[in-house]
Amino acid sequence: MSATSTARPVLPPDIRARKRQAPMVVLTAYTTPMARLVDAHCDIALVGDSVGMVLHGMASTLGVTMEMMVLHGRSVVKGCQRAMVVIDMPFGSYEESPQQAYRNAARLMAETGAPAVKLEGGAHMAETIAFLTKRGVPVMAHIGLTPQSVNTLGGYKVVGREGEAEAVMEDARTVEAAGAFAVVLEKVPMGLAARITQSLTIPTIGIGAGVHCDGQVLVVDDMLGMFTDFRPKFVKRFAALGQEADEAIAAYAAEVRSGAFPTEEHSFPDTLAAPKSSTAKEPK
Repeated sequence: MSATSTARPVLPPDIRARKRQAPMVVLTAYTTPMARLVDAHCDIALVGDSVGMVLHGMASTLGVTMEMMVLHGRSVVKGCQRAMVVIDMPFGSYEESPQQAYRNAARLMAETGAPAVKLEGGAHMAETIAFLTKRGVPVMAHIGLTPQSVNTLGGYKVVGREGEAEAVMEDARTVEAAGAFAVVLEKVPMGLAARITQSLTIPTIGIGAGVHCDGQVLVVDDMLGMFTDFRPKFVKRFAALGQEADEAIAAYAAEVRSGAFPTEEHSFPDTLAAPKSSTAKEPK
């Protein structure tokens, strides 16, 4: 059990106040058991739309639906007592208009109990971010590589090199001015990420953006070595649970086929043994 499990939940103003303090720890979570593990050690549990690739076998995040985010969001909220739960708004749920974004953000918050949402996009999403925050929806922004725009970007590439740097900097300043309480910087060169972090008054959460951000986020299945379809450069594997699981499943299959499992230890007898009486005398 976490030593902080009885502390009050972290909320968006707490995250905003963490600027230039100890680095914040963020991991994704999609299920209640994983949320409990994340809650013991992290400041934020992000219900990422990466769930589509990690748990549902999708090729990208574009097929993730509101129903999926509600389902997984509700599961993660159940598992978190302290860490703040932030839920990704899926592709197509907010881009059409600020009004559409509000309806869907309000649904995510109402049906899951999460206190905040995250959406992708910089300057072009400023109006939407302002619309949401003015109506009580805390927003975490996401700039740099935005996976929902992978087809427009031409792949999962670094964003902010050469002539792109000032545009990314402007995105950061704009989402802050619009009211975002924090911003994710994904696959941004670390020098640019450092400049952005220094220039903003809201925290930056890096993923492939270097050490100078105010916090770091990874997909939990990536860092645990459970999701092995591919491995981005910015991922460090802190365990090899996928390999361990494969070995355990192979051992189970071998024992079933050989008859070594189950044994009497894992089985039930046909009749119950008669209980021994504490007052019965031993026969002479």
